[in-house]
Amino acid sequence: MTTGHLSRNPRVLKEATTLGEAGYRVTVLGIRNRRDAADTDLSLTAKAPFLHTWVDMLGEHESFTSRFKATLRRGRQRLARELVSRFGLQSAEALGPSAAVLAAARRIPADLTIVHNEAAHWVGLKLLAEGRRVAADIEDWHSEDLLPSDRAARPTVLLRRNEKALLHQACYVTTTSEALAEGLFSRYGGQRPEVITNSFPLPALPHHREQNRGAAPSFFWFSQTIGPGRGLEAFLAAYARTTQLSRLTLLGQVCDDYRRHLLSLLPEPLRNRVSFRPLVSPEELPNVISQHDIGLALEESTPLSRDLTITNKILQYLGSGLAVIATATKGQCEVLSKEPLAGILLDNLDDPKTTAAALDTLLGSPDEFLARQQAAYQLAKTHYCWEQEAPRLLELVAGALRD
Repeated sequence: MTTGHLSRNPRVLKEATTLGEAGYRVTVLGIRNRRDAADTDLSLTAKAPFLHTWVDMLGEHESFTSRFKATLRRGRQRLARELVSRFGLQSAEALGPSAAVLAAARRIPADLTIVHNEAAHWVGLKLLAEGRRVAADIEDWHSEDLLPSDRAARPTVLLRRNEKALLHQACYVTTTSEALAEGLFSRYGGQRPEVITNSFPLPALPHHREQNRGAAPSFFWFSQTIGPGRGLEAFLAAYARTTQLSRLTLLGQVCDDYRRHLLSLLPEPLRNRVSFRPLVSPEELPNVISQHDIGLALEESTPLSRDLTITNKILQYLGSGLAVIATATKGQCEVLSKEPLAGILLDNLDDPKTTAAALDTLLGSPDEFLARQQAAYQLAKTHYCWEQEAPRLLELVAGALRD
């Protein structure tokens, strides 16, 4: 169960696919609130080894009753967020269509329900109280996520209560890093979460390194949205100081004003080295990543959730054989501590002179560059690929169903 689209929840997609291929009868319950994402979901699940159903928040091209229900759900969510913001009222509806998801979950006769995301966590606790067997995935520390300016409409008291209850009551809990597992356990007690990282199936070792040996190396960064608060401004301040020839590609949705703002941080001769690419499907992304040479994992150390988790970015870079430039969050330090040669940790991204020197050193040493790329792929192969994680998931599920 997730309160998002499968195309925006790769962790849920990998989990459902693994369990379906292992012979379990799997149903994914999500929501439908974005037209583009809904279309992508249909393509992702066309041949999937699981069923996919959802709570509709769009109501497009449906009956009057369906459209009315979708409008009502959106209105309840907006009202709940306003009540949290103005009066501190702790409502699960502020997290998503919680009541509708709960009603849908009750109609699915499951031996085990695995809940992802905040609203689904609340639903999972309701199912636990009704005698259902429930496991929980805490991909991010939701009560410690987002910047203060974005948390006004978040029912953080409810989120903390849900997190604590799941650690004490769920048949198992998973999370994305040892750092986050320890943080949750230290705060709430209960069971220490098992770690299943956000890694992906290992692609074949890319061969473009040799083919592109004469081309300028390419930095790559991606996200759903290219915007502030993602370390891009600080990186470009350093990139503007580099002397070695290179290119930079940013992938994601970006508004024209912010695109112009980013380019304005660079001197004119460097601006034509920067490319912006639109979002691609999850299936296309690994191929796009592998067309580049250095992956940028510019995570912030605040809020706490961002510091402790291991995001998709760094793991997808490793799997595609990219050398990594990473900020020194606890989660990313955890990854590179297993193979320091796979990347360069930046202690202070806000120090453009030091960062530029590190970038130039990497770009100016072909042998070191190649060694880091090889080490990155080897680290993915031995630790950070879905082939390493899937057996742990299957073991947890089998154990939960035996209990």
